[in-house]
Amino acid sequence: MENVLGVYQRPHDPLEPVICMDEASKQLIGEVALPLPTRPGNPQCVDYEYERKGVCSLFVFCEPLTGWRHVTVTERRTKRDWARRVRELVDVHYPQARRIHLVLDNLNTHTGASLYQTFPPEEARRILEKLKFHYTPKHASWLNMAEIEINVMNKQCLDRRINDSDTMGRQVEAWETARNINKAKIHWTFTIATARVKLKKLYPSIED
Repeated sequence: MENVLGVYQRPHDPLEPVICMDEASKQLIGEVALPLPTRPGNPQCVDYEYERKGVCSLFVFCEPLTGWRHVTVTERRTKRDWARRVRELVDVHYPQARRIHLVLDNLNTHTGASLYQTFPPEEARRILEKLKFHYTPKHASWLNMAEIEINVMNKQCLDRRINDSDTMGRQVEAWETARNINKAKIHWTFTIATARVKLKKLYPSIED
């Protein structure tokens, strides 16, 4: 836990940016009956009945100190999907970085092995040398600031029925662009000092 909190206290360094990443699943829902349009004095009327259209996955990356984020909508969330997103982070979004400090959850897909299962060994090694993983503890994924970004996205962008992944991708891209233009940042106040007070019972008791 303190490893992650210590990374959050690092000053901004474009050569060693701190990036948080997380994944989310979103159900695709279609309308059975066309909604009735808005009229003066009446909001849009949506039928309570709906049709399930499957599930898509969202890979979310954000840099809290600069107010940047990027979201990719995919059909799956496999090791190869994660590996491709990480290579994109390294080569497209942060090619100038010497090393990227990546905060992420303890999932079996979030490992260097996923890179080796997706790319040739030389390529996997090249990507790994640009990364330093900082894993959140088990049952403490709330320490990952990307979860906050996902919650904001759900409330501002995905709080309605969307029936296909292409539409969701366009909606998310528009939301991402607007939020990046505004450089919306996450105000994080939970520090190591705070953790040692509020989570004192989780620390080992040392007796003289």
